[in-house]
Amino acid sequence: MKKVLVLGGSRYFGRGVVERLRDAGMDVTVLNRGSTPAPSGVAHLIADRDDEAGLKAALDSRSFDVVLDQVCYTPVQAEIARRVLRADRYVMTSTIEVYDQVRTETPMTESLVSPATAKLPEDDYGEGKRQAEAVFAAGDTPFASVRVAHVLGGEDFTGRLRHYVERLDAGDAVDIHADPRPSTFIHAREIADFLTWATLADFTGPVNAGSHGELSAFDLAAAITAEPRFRVVERDASPFSFDRYAVLDTSRATGLGFSFSTTADWLGEAVEELRKA
Repeated sequence: MKKVLVLGGSRYFGRGVVERLRDAGMDVTVLNRGSTPAPSGVAHLIADRDDEAGLKAALDSRSFDVVLDQVCYTPVQAEIARRVLRADRYVMTSTIEVYDQVRTETPMTESLVSPATAKLPEDDYGEGKRQAEAVFAAGDTPFASVRVAHVLGGEDFTGRLRHYVERLDAGDAVDIHADPRPSTFIHAREIADFLTWATLADFTGPVNAGSHGELSAFDLAAAITAEPRFRVVERDASPFSFDRYAVLDTSRATGLGFSFSTTADWLGEAVEELRKA
């Protein structure tokens, strides 16, 4: 039985990962700040990951086969984790946003972002994640990062798809760029499946995770209403209206053995979930 530590993972798709690992027979421990209870049947440690002394005290002498880090956003957090956590393998939930500065007209492969990429201010979300990846990659513990596509469905607290549903159902327009480009998306259920699979696998390095079938703001709107309305703006466009091609190449993940769904399989369901919520 593998011993797995999950940092964060008490809400949205993270909770689904914890439950899947538990149901697969893993010895699961969740560590968070205590504001949200862990799922039943797993151990629960309370600490602030930014407090190195408190983190050490909470973990005591524990070691793990795998750490799944759901809430690492900065290289400082990564450095603390490297110093404190003892594990045979470390998996970090990263993001499609690490490719923010990439300009391409073909799907983005993992090799387009590396530790050698020029650094931007750390408070930029994508750059903070990229720098955190670089910290772990430079360590001695085998490391993998999952670069997650935009997540839809489930108990999404970001409100991004809800923005489309509420505006279009009310007959309002969605604000878009003059030429909104497509990106990659994944359902909350599927990313929970993928992160569970990645935690129990043994590959290292970055891997992109997203459903097949790129979507633009036009596609999202068309899934909500037959006659969507749009308004072109120069700035402050609606979520998921991108001014660049932002599609992930997921061939590494499929080559490693994971089979993704297609967005058409679940997009309508994600919309209806929001309407019923």
